[in-house]
Amino acid sequence: MANKVLRRLLALCLLAASALGPAAAAEPRIGVMTMQPGEVFWERFGHNAIVVDDGVRALSYNFGFFDMAEPGFTGNFIKGRMNYLMLALPLEQDLGYYRQVGRGVDIQWLALSPEQSRRLRARLAFLARPENARYRYDYFRNNCATRVRDVLDEALGGELHRQLTASSLGNSYRSESVRLAWPAKWMALGFDLGMNADGDKALSRWDEAFIPMRLQDSLRGVRLSDGRPLVREEQTILPSKLPPPPAELPQWPLTAAAIGLGLAGLLFAARRRSQRLFNAGMLAFWLVSGLIGSVLLAAWLGTEHRFLHANANLLLFPPLAWLAVVLHALRRRSPALRAAYLLTVKAIAALAVAAVLLKFAQTGGQSNLNWILMALPAHWLITRQVLADNNPE
Repeated sequence: MANKVLRRLLALCLLAASALGPAAAAEPRIGVMTMQPGEVFWERFGHNAIVVDDGVRALSYNFGFFDMAEPGFTGNFIKGRMNYLMLALPLEQDLGYYRQVGRGVDIQWLALSPEQSRRLRARLAFLARPENARYRYDYFRNNCATRVRDVLDEALGGELHRQLTASSLGNSYRSESVRLAWPAKWMALGFDLGMNADGDKALSRWDEAFIPMRLQDSLRGVRLSDGRPLVREEQTILPSKLPPPPAELPQWPLTAAAIGLGLAGLLFAARRRSQRLFNAGMLAFWLVSGLIGSVLLAAWLGTEHRFLHANANLLLFPPLAWLAVVLHALRRRSPALRAAYLLTVKAIAALAVAAVLLKFAQTGGQSNLNWILMALPAHWLITRQVLADNNPE
C-alpha cells in the first residue's frame, strides 16, 4: 500500500514538473548591456542595448544603428534631422565588433517579475518590427541610451522614472559631453565652444541617462516596488582594453587665460617689430573669429540643433569680424570707408564687452568663461592699437 501511494506521489511530481518545465524554461533572463566608450567620434559616449536570453539563444535589442545610404543622410545630419534604427540581432554577433576594437562590455541582469519580463519582451518585439524600428534621433533627449531607459521604465510601470528624477549629481549636457570627448581635444573643445546655455542646466539622474554608463550606475541603486534591487547580478562580458575617459570634467581656466595672454603678447610683440606683422596677426584673428561666428550663426539659423542656437560665443567671435577684414583693406580709399572701419572695430569690441557682462550679470547662463579668457585680451589689444593708429591727432 505504501509503495502504491509512493508511486502515485512520484507520478504526480513528474506530471507537475513536466507541466512547469516549459513555462520555467520560457522565462528569459533580461539584462542591460553597457559598452564602454571607443575611439571613433560617435563611440566616445559609449553605448547600450537590452539583452533577452531564453536559454536557447540570446538576442541584443540595439537602438544604435543608422543608414548612411539613406537618401539625404549627410544633409539631414548637418541639419540635425537624424533617423536611427532599432535592430534585434544575436548577442554574439553584436559583441563581435566590441571584441575586435577592445571596448569593455558589461551586462546587468535584472530581477524582473514574469509579468514585467513578458511586458518588456512584447514591447521590444513590437519596436523591432520594420515599420516601427525607425525613430527620430536626438543626441541628448532621444538617443540609443534613453530608448533603453524608456523601454525599461515602461516595463517597470514608471518606477525607474520616479526614482531617477528625484536626485541629481549636478552634471549637465556640457559637462558630460566635454568630459567624455576630452581624449580627443578637438572634439571636446568643439562641444564646449558650440553648446549654448541649455547645455548647462543641471540634469536629474533620469536626464543624464543619455550617457549609457550613467544609466548603468543609476540602475545599481534602483529598487523594485517590493524593495528588492533591480539589478540582481552584474557580469563582465568583455574586459576593456582602452584607456577610460576622465571621471570628472577637466577644468582649464588657467590654460585658457595663458592662451589668451599669450596671443595678446604675440600681437604686442609683432606691433613693436612692424606694423605689417601686427596687421597680419590682427587679420588672422579676425578671419578665425569670423569663421567661428559664421558657423555658430549658420547652426542657429539653418539647423535643428537647438543646443547650438543663440550661443553667447557669437559675441566673442562675431561674423562681423569678416567685415573688419574687408574694410581694413579699403580704409584708405575714402574717409567714409575709414569711418566705417573704425566703427566696425568698435562694434566688435563692444560685443566682446557684452559677452563679459552677459556672463557675470546673470546666474545660470552659458558656461563660456574659458572662451572669454582666450579671446578678450586679443580683442582689447587690437581695438586699442587700431584706434591709436587712426587717431587724427
